[in-house]
Amino acid sequence: MTWLVLIVSRMEPTRYTYLKHAFANDVIDVVFDRRVADRRRHQESIAVEKRHRERRQRDITRDLKELGWALVRR
Repeated sequence: MTWLVLIVSRMEPTRYTYLKHAFANDVIDVVFDRRVADRRRHQESIAVEKRHRERRQRDITRDLKELGWALVRR
């Protein structure tokens, strides 16, 4: 199991290809950022929260915009 994930911005397909090749035999998974938008579009209150906790440990949006990639632990 890999412990590190390198997330590459969708706007950087060339960088994704390069990093995927560079880390092909390493312990780092290279993936495209799959987020499109928050899944909850409506701001109305939810009667029962189904999520037990937030899955994302930190917000990588800034890293993706400024650097084109972000490194996170799985």
